[in-house]
Amino acid sequence: MLRPEISSTSPSAPAVSPSSGETRSPQGPRYNFRLQETPQSRPSAQVVSASTPPSTSGAAGDRSSSSSLPCPAPGSRPAQGSYFGNKQAYAENTVASNFTFGASSSSARDTNYPQTLKTPLSTGNPQRSGYKNWTPQMGYSASSSSAISAHCPSVIVAVVEGRGLARGEIGMASIDLKNPQIILSQFADNTTYAKVITKLKILSPLEIIMSNTACAVGNSTKLFTLITENFKNVNFTTIQRKYFNETKGLEYIEQLCIAEFSTVLMEVQSKYYCLAAVAALLKYVEFIQNSVYAPKSLKICFQGSEQTAMIDSSSAQNLELLINNQDCRNNHTLFGVLNYTKTPGGSRRLRSNILEPLVDIETINMRLDCVQELLQDEELFFGLQSVISRFLDTEQLLSVLVQIPKQDTVNAAESKITNLIYLKHTLELVDPLKIAMKNCNTPLLRAYYGSLEDKRFGIILEKIKTVINDDARYMKGCLNMRTQKCYAVRSNINEFLDIARRTYTEIVDDIAGMISQLGEKYSLPLRTSFSSARGFFIQMTTDCLALPSDQLPSEFIKISKVKNSYSFTSADLIKMNERCQESLREIYHMTYMIVCKLLSEIYEHIHCLYKLSDTVSMLDMLLSFAHACTLSDYVRPEFTDTLAIKQGRHPILEKISAEKPIANNTYITEGSNFLIITGPNMSGKSTYLKQIALCQIMAQIGSYVPAEYSSFRITKQIFTRISTDDDIETNSSTFMKEMKEIAYILHNANDKSLILIDELGRGTNTEEGIGICYAVCEYLLSLKAFTLFATHFLELCHIDALYLNVENMHFEVQHVKNTSRNKEAILYTYKLSKGLTEEKNYGLKAAEVSSLPPSIVLDAKEITTQITRQILQNQRSTPEMERQRAVYHLATRLVQTARNSQLDPDSLRIYLSNLKKKYKEDFPRTEQVPGKTEE
Repeated sequence: MLRPEISSTSPSAPAVSPSSGETRSPQGPRYNFRLQETPQSRPSAQVVSASTPPSTSGAAGDRSSSSSLPCPAPGSRPAQGSYFGNKQAYAENTVASNFTFGASSSSARDTNYPQTLKTPLSTGNPQRSGYKNWTPQMGYSASSSSAISAHCPSVIVAVVEGRGLARGEIGMASIDLKNPQIILSQFADNTTYAKVITKLKILSPLEIIMSNTACAVGNSTKLFTLITENFKNVNFTTIQRKYFNETKGLEYIEQLCIAEFSTVLMEVQSKYYCLAAVAALLKYVEFIQNSVYAPKSLKICFQGSEQTAMIDSSSAQNLELLINNQDCRNNHTLFGVLNYTKTPGGSRRLRSNILEPLVDIETINMRLDCVQELLQDEELFFGLQSVISRFLDTEQLLSVLVQIPKQDTVNAAESKITNLIYLKHTLELVDPLKIAMKNCNTPLLRAYYGSLEDKRFGIILEKIKTVINDDARYMKGCLNMRTQKCYAVRSNINEFLDIARRTYTEIVDDIAGMISQLGEKYSLPLRTSFSSARGFFIQMTTDCLALPSDQLPSEFIKISKVKNSYSFTSADLIKMNERCQESLREIYHMTYMIVCKLLSEIYEHIHCLYKLSDTVSMLDMLLSFAHACTLSDYVRPEFTDTLAIKQGRHPILEKISAEKPIANNTYITEGSNFLIITGPNMSGKSTYLKQIALCQIMAQIGSYVPAEYSSFRITKQIFTRISTDDDIETNSSTFMKEMKEIAYILHNANDKSLILIDELGRGTNTEEGIGICYAVCEYLLSLKAFTLFATHFLELCHIDALYLNVENMHFEVQHVKNTSRNKEAILYTYKLSKGLTEEKNYGLKAAEVSSLPPSIVLDAKEITTQITRQILQNQRSTPEMERQRAVYHLATRLVQTARNSQLDPDSLRIYLSNLKKKYKEDFPRTEQVPGKTEE
């Protein structure tokens, strides 16, 4: 199995700078690089910066021309000693270098924009810091989805912001090195840059590219400062502003975008900032990859910020969407609850959907229809699951296939051969997938079935089979895959290749024969083994065997022992391994020539694999949703203007608990959109808040939810303020962190938000805490957002006397006699009920149960009683308030019925009669009720 090489840098690693020697490139200005010793005054700095600010900027919207990066044209030969002549040396020195795009007049200016970087590898082992070798190598396992939860970053993002009057207009372009898809976005953001930070958190980038003008010393932009503060373990690269050129970006899209997605040109023609970002991104990726993308080979799409719901990174952490807050290694998360995917692509899609739920009801319902059909048709479910589990990582396969290396190396040859075998394996699964889907009925599944009817799958497979053996396929084990690669090409296509393969076979046979002879010579049970690192070596197990003198013969070298198993080799075997490797290189070289010719013939048809990749990942995710439903009692959600959940359960708690968790009802409408939730400590308030958000996310990604009935209003933003920890890194106390989080919510919330606030104001004194909570509540009450506000400040509950859209809810507790201590104890029921909690001084009761001295508890009770008598005022509602509340609730129920009712006339008549009866019961009896209001 092939892996990307990881190169390390030492503190004194050399840097890259322009040389006096020059080489001309057809694509751009003169270039050459030489190694230069890094000054000892900066022994540990890792800097990637632009050289000199350009005299004329190529900002988005400016119509200035842009010169290319110093990279050679495809097929041109690299200069001796240049980066392109020694890619490995370049990779080893990238992080500890001063990056220079274009010619620089003075190397002294290279430090104008210093920036210290931390690589993802540097946190664990300082000796492993540095860039990876950027050429992606394919490495698969049949079911590697479990490893995806660790999520190894492979995304590079370019970000650019408008200047002057256009400040706040953001352009972004991202590409995943494992997936040949470019995602463009452009949007207007406010001064908090919440959208930018959230999008970057979702992408989880390996590297971020920005303009050098954004980080000028003493004049860095606010966007640059915020990004560097929020992404401390991400590589940053700054390049000259002129490479952010929208004209060049449009040319790139026209040149590289496949025909099926060419409509993106219409979407982005006037979006100058995302075009500028993609220009810089693609030029930079080509530079570090030392390869170019084949024409018409990339999937390019535009994603506006209005297409998905926004979940900020703090909320994602509070809700434990991807990572468990107690133990990051376990899967007690929403991702863990739903992740029964069989492919890496399906797991990636599930992850991105959880972080960015859909907001289009039609799309969500199409997914729900598919899940429903999969649940009802067992043959379809198990048939699809069987085929999908055999697919490899189609997206990463595409990523390698569409890249054309600028240099022919053994690794490049081996990678292309491997991926052609993977491509054949993938295409051979298309027909079984079609057979499994032939009887599906829902529109989305039929659409995916239709995409599999593409004739290009058959054309590519036929072309491959004319060159590749029918029995060449993906197999587990490095020796098995080596054999598959050696004999992948049919015989009689290249006579020299056939001779080289016969030579290789003879060498392998000689190795096996030699080891057999050694076993007979020394009367030892020797067997031939193989590893990618050592090649062929000898293994021996000594279960009941006593070695003479407890030592192996002196002929054997490099001996290692694990328990009762010995591994070793010999001088002759090492020489034969070298002959074997030399023969392999010849085979790979000749096979590579044949494979390249074959790939050039199928490039024009390869676009259909994007549809196949999309189909496989979506089907895998939908199968995962259906699988999760079979393990618990989930229900299909509806979408209205009301949040109504009957007997809802916490999905994560339900999965990890031995007993079924207590279910609760939820009902929030535009008429009562603000719930204040009270109850003793540990009664279930925080768990309930998280439950609502998790169910909302599950519904909006197309999954069933854990409830008996559920109806949701589409939310476009989910905000939470739950954590009460301080933050040492930003020098924030508990209270200051609370204020920052609540300020973020107040700045960004709108009428379509879902807001969950848990115990705000606990970091300061009671009077200030109540005041802050009251002011925050009044602001949120001016919105139509659905808000759940859990608090211990019982004074806050009286706000319902002023605002009719406030509902008080509380968690019930029971008092039981503790016979052992002859005291009363609290029994938590975890049941949510209407009204204000009747529990008083439950903090004192919790303290009484603890090991506090009795005298302390007694004094605390007396002092509390005195303070309560002095402070609390009677705020009972007047009859007029009660009458207004009854009329208000009646009106909101009638409006809701008119919008969403699907009842037949008789049932509707009964419902309205009950509504009238309830209205009369709620109306104050001491007052005369006007007849027209009652009607």
